[in-house]
Amino acid sequence: MAWIHGSPSAKHNTDPDIQVYAYDEHTFVLRQNKAINYEAPFLFLLFGAGQAVLLDTGATESARFFPLRDVVDDLIGSWLARHPRDGYRLLVLHTHAHGDHIAGDSQFADRPDTLVVGAHKDSAWPYFGFDADPGRVARVDLGGGRVLECLATPGHHEAAVTFYDPHTGFLLTGDTVYPGRLYIQDWHAFTRTVDRLIDFAAARPVTHVLGCHIEMTTRPGVDYPIRTTYQPDEPPLEMTVADLMEIRKAVDEVGDRLGSHPFPRFVICRGN
Repeated sequence: MAWIHGSPSAKHNTDPDIQVYAYDEHTFVLRQNKAINYEAPFLFLLFGAGQAVLLDTGATESARFFPLRDVVDDLIGSWLARHPRDGYRLLVLHTHAHGDHIAGDSQFADRPDTLVVGAHKDSAWPYFGFDADPGRVARVDLGGGRVLECLATPGHHEAAVTFYDPHTGFLLTGDTVYPGRLYIQDWHAFTRTVDRLIDFAAARPVTHVLGCHIEMTTRPGVDYPIRTTYQPDEPPLEMTVADLMEIRKAVDEVGDRLGSHPFPRFVICRGN
């Protein structure tokens, strides 16, 4: 997929505010324009027979500059035109609570038939039941046989959640795993999380491991500088289970050494 990746002049950027890619009839991947926010996060909109789920709401609160609600409403309207039904709901969940993943929440606060689950640990984990049992696999039923499996995956952020969609085989890892700088808040929790993801993926057909950013170049071990708004030499967003294993090996290699440690497909950033 050729993703929008910014332009030499943000002022003269002509890309859409939000790029929409239809993976299939019921699965959409959205990317925020880098001219609006350099983070350019990816968001995921998944449709079931009873409700749709939006994973993350991007890096910009303003609907004027980042019209996420309008885009999502248009996609839902088009989907319902093809699959008519009454009382269709929208569920807004998050991969974690950093600002570039929750800024657009307020756009959905007054939307009918919508539940926005807070991204912080005191909101998200009780919703999934992770407060009582962090090791459980929670399930979110979208209807029509599409049921997401959800795992508590702290390390990058204390409230991080990874989602597995059996319909597509996507393992949606937020900022825990992606082609970029893996900022690790809790080293031991991150190590346990990667081990868990490897074990989880070994028991399921995973087509793609999809995070929420691209920060690497196509040159092995070379990332774009922070706050870059033009990335013409991006690798694909999608990673593999083999990349999970490479990250696990990299964790052992980094060991107790603090700082940034480049590897071909990612950078390990250990701060503690």
